[in-house]
Amino acid sequence: MKAVRVGIEEAETVRQKLLSGGVLDKSRKLLRANGFVEIPVVDSFEAGGFVLVEQAHPEFYSHKRTLSDCLDIPDSERKLLPSGWNVLGDIIIVSLRGELENYKKEIGEAFLSLYPGCKTVLLDRGISGKMRQPAREIIAGEGTETVHKENGCLFKLDAMRLMFSQGNLAEKRRMGKLGKGETVVDMFAGIGYFSIPMAVHSKPRKIFAIEINPVAFGYLKENIELNGVEEIIEPVQGDCALVTPPGIADRVIMGYLDAHEYLEHGIRALLPGGILHYHEAVPEALERRPVERVIEAAGRLGRKAEVTGVRRIKKYSPGVWHVVVDARVD
Repeated sequence: MKAVRVGIEEAETVRQKLLSGGVLDKSRKLLRANGFVEIPVVDSFEAGGFVLVEQAHPEFYSHKRTLSDCLDIPDSERKLLPSGWNVLGDIIIVSLRGELENYKKEIGEAFLSLYPGCKTVLLDRGISGKMRQPAREIIAGEGTETVHKENGCLFKLDAMRLMFSQGNLAEKRRMGKLGKGETVVDMFAGIGYFSIPMAVHSKPRKIFAIEINPVAFGYLKENIELNGVEEIIEPVQGDCALVTPPGIADRVIMGYLDAHEYLEHGIRALLPGGILHYHEAVPEALERRPVERVIEAAGRLGRKAEVTGVRRIKKYSPGVWHVVVDARVD
């Protein structure tokens, strides 16, 4: 099998040239031999000024199995297989089209063969209710409690009973850089999605993490201990409309996507000059809506909100974005 032999110092330049020319053999690895690098090329390649050699012992990249490789199903259904899924700790969460319902068990077992380190596959059928409870079904394996590691933090949860969004990792990392030395109120804290990375990485003075869902609240308390931040995070169980402490916070996080009715409670928690991070799911045609809601809620309380940033986090549904509004409230 053919390869171009070049000096080590020019190997990357030549590789890029061969790649752009469509003659690099991407099934084989580059090899070092006697102070040179052998760059694999397709059999039709003509030397063109390069030193061409025959590789006696080429090394191939191993073929990465796909979900389709692990299944024996008709081609018509094979085309409908999902292209993406979530791996949460040692649990796989996947959505399937209705046409694949009869093959869900086979698909579940195929996932476990692809991910030997995982124990369970859950079929996701969406979320419902104020507490955003998932509707899920075990299609392979057993056990739905897991510990997921993300951004240097540990999150324990029952994936059958609770949501864990991996699409807002950038926002969780951003929160992990804010709040040093501050008093923070995290409304709708869940299992600690924002509180934990902030406590682990930024070391605020205090975080009051409020959660109403008893299942999520139980895991919030476990995650506080799991990450060793008991001195920073104080878990508070209850409705944010009733238990959000007023006038104590340098920073308030409102991470629930339908929280506009709670805006005044979040603003009341802020000291003058405090920072609000308000999340909302908003249609593209109404993208100014969350900004206007923050300004109007502050005005109703005789306060002024200065919006310092608006960022899109991810696509929530067709035509709808998860956005975050940052505002300073005086």
